[in-house]
Amino acid sequence: MTATLSVVLNLAAALVLLGFLYRQQRQHATFTVRVFTALGLGVVLGAALQAMYGAGSDVVRTTGDYLDIVGSGYVKLLQMIVMPLIMVSIVGAILKLRNASSLGKISALTIGTLMLTTLVAAAIGILMAKLFGLTAVGLTATEAEVARGVYLQGKLADAQALSLPNMILSFLPANPFQDMTGARKTSTIAVVIFSVFIGIAAHGIADKKPELFTSFDHFVKVAHAIVMRIVTLVLRLTPYGVFALMAEVVATSSYADIVNLLSFVVASYSALLLMFGVHLAIVAGTGLNPLRFARKILPVLTFAFTSRSSAGAIPMNVQTQTQRLGTPEGIANFAASFGATIGQNGCAGIYPAMLAVMIAPTVGIDPFTASFLAPLLAIIMIGSVGVAGVGGGATFAALIVLSSMNLPVALAGLLISIEPLIDMGRTALNVSGSITAGTVTSRVLGETDVAVFNGDAEPDADAEEKAA
Repeated sequence: MTATLSVVLNLAAALVLLGFLYRQQRQHATFTVRVFTALGLGVVLGAALQAMYGAGSDVVRTTGDYLDIVGSGYVKLLQMIVMPLIMVSIVGAILKLRNASSLGKISALTIGTLMLTTLVAAAIGILMAKLFGLTAVGLTATEAEVARGVYLQGKLADAQALSLPNMILSFLPANPFQDMTGARKTSTIAVVIFSVFIGIAAHGIADKKPELFTSFDHFVKVAHAIVMRIVTLVLRLTPYGVFALMAEVVATSSYADIVNLLSFVVASYSALLLMFGVHLAIVAGTGLNPLRFARKILPVLTFAFTSRSSAGAIPMNVQTQTQRLGTPEGIANFAASFGATIGQNGCAGIYPAMLAVMIAPTVGIDPFTASFLAPLLAIIMIGSVGVAGVGGGATFAALIVLSSMNLPVALAGLLISIEPLIDMGRTALNVSGSITAGTVTSRVLGETDVAVFNGDAEPDADAEEKAA
């Protein structure tokens, strides 16, 4: 069988499975059921492709390129609506606020929760590294890992130049129109800040020029309705995107490399699951049912897991908070937007902590002393500010931490073979952390719609399909 024919047959099988997902949609299966069905079908297809052709074969690579049209295409559509969604939602929310103190409380609670949970996540990462006895001493490096180490060494200058004052300055939108294109790693926060200024400025003319304020308020409501309709249309494609993304990951993962570094994989996921339990405990502490919370956020965590993009998950993150958890739109947008860049529990908390503890013994440092752990935790919490919400954010966080602790950054390249597998879980935890921050902020301020939280409503995409 020629390679071309094999690719055609593989794509035909993928189309059959996509057709099954479409049939589920037409039969009005719930959004959650469709997402998890897509996840399972993606695993099956990916495993079948690898078993038949091998992870590095040209057939798998070409098939993946075509699947990428669906998977990465879906992620790009989500990224397309991130900035418009942030702008109209935050401006609209501020127009509804009675005073500026509400905005300050939302910001302080949201960012505070993100930073503190990142600190806890780092501590859990250190604990798991200790329990599993993780160390980089004696690990051998393949050609790919050496190349990755050289790449990381080249990026070290950028990480060392990123001081806390520079981080804070990078949040300010010197050119908001450039930031609307997502040109910088901190563009998301810059757009949030610009939107806040627009909302506050509009508030300032409410009494002096009420007719203009009314017109602007109406414009924002129209823009919001249109943007949310786009969000609904894009989110309907979630099962298809999850299927394609998962199939690619499974088909191209090296099982041999995973087995070689199995202890790090198991330790990483143990830390991720434990931190997710911390999120549930925090939610329970606010008086909400943690199991109901977990069930309602599973679909968005599934997408984050397969896409490996915290920023790409923002639209679905906001929708989950507002429509399933009863969090007001303004708070939901703040938490989702800031959570994609600040205080990522997985990428900026657990990962650099475990890496630092693993690498320290290679230079004769005992990582389990107070003199090492205290500055490590402080650096991780501060360094978690400004980590990008796209693939590679964990690498940047690791560079900041390792260089600040004077540890050899090139050794981080030893984990290149299992990086995608672990990054999936890290991204899901990042999104869980941002949702937790939004839920806590909403609950503390008494803004949570408990009836919505306790209800069993599906996202609007399903409701509109049923209505149609």
